[in-house]
Amino acid sequence: MPFVRIDVGQGPSEEELAVISRSIHQAMVDTIDVPEDDYFQVITRHGAGELLYDRSYLNVERSDGQIFIQITLKEGRTLAKKKALYAAIAERLQQSAGIRPQDVMIILTENTAENWSFGNGIAQMVP
Repeated sequence: MPFVRIDVGQGPSEEELAVISRSIHQAMVDTIDVPEDDYFQVITRHGAGELLYDRSYLNVERSDGQIFIQITLKEGRTLAKKKALYAAIAERLQQSAGIRPQDVMIILTENTAENWSFGNGIAQMVP
């Protein structure tokens, strides 16, 4: 049950954004057991001066193509699965959208099932 926020600059076209979106989703399906139809994302484009980051923090050389990916999901994935997810997202984005792995920052935020309502004002994931 992930919810994904993707923040990019003005560069990507609508078609490129669709490729980015599907690449991230497929990486989650392949590595952290997300169902194919569990697809909820928000993509936000930012103008000049609205994506702020250190270009060499932790010796990672970032460019103007920086992308931020925030994934909120239910707790419980192992460290190995999380690492596989990070690698799969970076690899897929490079292959499908030409995004440098150095420009892919991923932040996972975990919570519990009671913190989700998928509609109708109820918590579908808890008894």
